[in-house]
Amino acid sequence: QVQLAESGGGLVQAGGSLRLACAASGRTFSSYAMGWFRQAPGKEREFVAGITWSGGTTSYADSVKGRFTISRDNAKKTVYVQMNSLKPEDTAVYYCARMKYVYSLDTRTDTRDYDSWGQGTQVTVSS
Repeated sequence: QVQLAESGGGLVQAGGSLRLACAASGRTFSSYAMGWFRQAPGKEREFVAGITWSGGTTSYADSVKGRFTISRDNAKKTVYVQMNSLKPEDTAVYYCARMKYVYSLDTRTDTRDYDSWGQGTQVTVSS
């Protein structure tokens, strides 16, 4: 099992930027795709962005496409999401997660395809 710890959340004005990081423990980080999800109060957890184990393929929710960029540094066992042009509707707790399938060539948007989750970091965007 891998331990995941998110950081970088905070309060930002609309139009601003934040960079979230997710640090992983364990030796197998580089073998798995990773994802970022978010959950706003009263809403279900939703997919934000995903990246394959090699970093060669990324995917995004339509709501963040063109504004968010996911990346990873396997040497540092860390996955990032750069969030630009933030909007109040981006306010949520953001979670990183590890996908279940080793060396998967794609990313998945369903939470059931992920088996390890961080504790989350709060992002609040004020208008």
